Amino acid sequence: MCAAWGLGFIVPAAASPADPLADFLQRNGWVMSDPPPALESPTGRPAHSRLVVHALGFVGVPYRLGGGSYGEGFDCSGFVQASFQESLGIRLPRRVVEQAHATTPIEASELTPGDLVFFNTLGSRYSHVGIYVGDGRFIHSPRTGASIRMESLHSSYWSSRFTGARRVTWDEDAQWSQAVP
Repeated sequence: MCAAWGLGFIVPAAASPADPLADFLQRNGWVMSDPPPALESPTGRPAHSRLVVHALGFVGVPYRLGGGSYGEGFDCSGFVQASFQESLGIRLPRRVVEQAHATTPIEASELTPGDLVFFNTLGSRYSHVGIYVGDGRFIHSPRTGASIRMESLHSSYWSSRFTGARRVTWDEDAQWSQAVP
């Protein structure tokens, strides 16, 4: 194993081909000793890995208010919706507040890759959303004039606006649950 400077991840020395996140991190020299618990999909593959790797593919795509595609750009909730739909086949609601109400609240200390992080950027509890990627970082489509990028939850701007973490959960009947807060 080697030390990681970029994202600070550590993966097992031999990444499983069924875990694209571990494979991606290993190929790029990022390493993590204890990967977070996997959210399992119906195929048994770690869903969080597919989601995060897919979301990272959007880095650099411009912000566009109301946008929901790679070609036109994304706003924050359009980016989250497209990431879940395209990587996992999960159709989340379109608006930030609806995404918050369709997911299960968790403590910030419980965050694992693929969880959603919410912020108050416009005077409302759920006015911005991103996807947690691990190591205190999240990926999001921030604002007009910017592009999809990864940032730290610990930066003064984001930590002062953080309003909670939420998770898309898998229930016993192999259906994605939509819990109301």
